[in-house]
Amino acid sequence: MTAGTRNERIARLPVDKRAQLVARLRGNTGHAAPWFLPFSRGEAARARLFCFSYAGGGASMFRGWRDALPGGVDIRAAQLPGRENRVGEPPARRIGPLVDALHEAITPYLDLPYAFYGHSMGALVAFELARRLRRAGAPEPAHLFLAAFRAPQLPNPNIKIHHLPDEVLKTVLRTEGTPQHVLDNEELMRALLPTLRADIELCDTYEYRTEPALATPITVFGGHQDVRVSRSDLEPWQAQAAGPFRLVMLPGSHFFLHSAQDLLLDDIVRSWKGHGHDRPPVG
Repeated sequence: MTAGTRNERIARLPVDKRAQLVARLRGNTGHAAPWFLPFSRGEAARARLFCFSYAGGGASMFRGWRDALPGGVDIRAAQLPGRENRVGEPPARRIGPLVDALHEAITPYLDLPYAFYGHSMGALVAFELARRLRRAGAPEPAHLFLAAFRAPQLPNPNIKIHHLPDEVLKTVLRTEGTPQHVLDNEELMRALLPTLRADIELCDTYEYRTEPALATPITVFGGHQDVRVSRSDLEPWQAQAAGPFRLVMLPGSHFFLHSAQDLLLDDIVRSWKGHGHDRPPVG
């Protein structure tokens, strides 16, 4: 978990303004917020990339991708309950109901070739959503890009941490690469920890169910310096791929999607490019 653009802006506000904003967001009971936020350059869309964030993250972390990807790619970033403009909604604590809701929300956007990118918890969500779409007979992704999460059939090697006291939880987050300035911001952590704790509970309680491997090409990314997810955790993802599979290790820790963003996006474009009519437009 790192601070996204929106949270960083909130953190720079004066204390009284931050408190007013958080209170207003938490009290928001208006019409339902969208599950997928669009980030594009306004050009006619020829393909879609759906993005799913890591635990505690929100859709805004993918805003900058619109300038790094070809113009005809319509980026749709999943905005899960409990964060950013949905901070007033209770976060999901189990993956089944979350995937069912995402399946319903994503269906209107499957009219173009599309791919998924999921990071950490987002990789698990993207994988299970792809399987949910297959069970429903919906169009399947042209490619799955999954990052920084162990192969789902592997047992969780880590102790369950969602129930730990805040200070212990922050110590775990520090070892995994969360910036110190985020952990030291007490107000920001008060706002983030409930959602982060729920996201971790979602991962802690995940139970893998055996299904046939996906025909969709799968590329899995890992960070060379990731202390939580190693290469040996990522290699077994190949068992989930009936078609092409690649494992790509990038420089950086668990959050290499920030520190190695250019390398990551270059690989996504190159990987997706070769699938005939499913390729993204290349500028």
